[in-house]
Amino acid sequence: MTAIQVENLCFSYTGFPVLRDLSFVVPSGSLLAILGPNGSGKTTLLHLLAGLLFPQTGSIHIQGKSLASLSPSQRALILSLVRQEYLPAFDFSVYETVLMGRTSRFGWLGFESSIDRHAVTQALRDTDTLDLADRRLDQLSSGQRQRVFIARALAQNTPILLLDEPTAFLDLQHQLIIFDLLSDLKSKFGKTLLLVTHDLNLASQYADTILYLGCQRTYFMGPVCQAITDRQIESFFRVRGFSGYFGDRPFFIPSSFRGKETPKPEP
Repeated sequence: MTAIQVENLCFSYTGFPVLRDLSFVVPSGSLLAILGPNGSGKTTLLHLLAGLLFPQTGSIHIQGKSLASLSPSQRALILSLVRQEYLPAFDFSVYETVLMGRTSRFGWLGFESSIDRHAVTQALRDTDTLDLADRRLDQLSSGQRQRVFIARALAQNTPILLLDEPTAFLDLQHQLIIFDLLSDLKSKFGKTLLLVTHDLNLASQYADTILYLGCQRTYFMGPVCQAITDRQIESFFRVRGFSGYFGDRPFFIPSSFRGKETPKPEP
């Protein structure tokens, strides 16, 4: 079953093209890692998939339905989005923030139920933030807030999760906690996950497929073993290094910056 289908997607900011003729399919129950240099359109793509931006041309289908035909409330039952960390504008507590992820599932009276409260508690526990439940967001570190926003998306309990650099600001321990959690969501509950990351090696260890976006509106999508190669990485990042395998998963160690002239991506 297909979770997301993108066809000939094009998007520009005031005449500056960011994505051009982008097409790909994400099977249900898979983890797609989106990588690329700064300015290549990674966050823009997530916002298009979430319905926060609208393509100039092309189409996006979510679970077989045109994204453009879905209302915000319908999208909220299918998609959840974790943005890059930001400072809160209001003095919400951690618990209140995570509970906001359940609003699309509140009853007709608009109040939370015991099911909603259980979902919030479980999401806080899964992200190691339960002990922060009564703290205000502005009292937390960047890494703690990032985990709270991931908890809010988990509490929303959608079949598709979009995550923009979910492990930014996190220490090594919590990076692994989050990626292990995402892996469990995929394998145990059949969730579909799309995440933007700059960490090639975490992506290679956990993702099923990698999508590279280039600053020249080029892209490549393929399995991890085809994506984590010296040539592909040099093509998109202009970085040379050493690639090898840890078990059955590839890894990459950068060694030098190549410069402006780069080889073409592998077909």
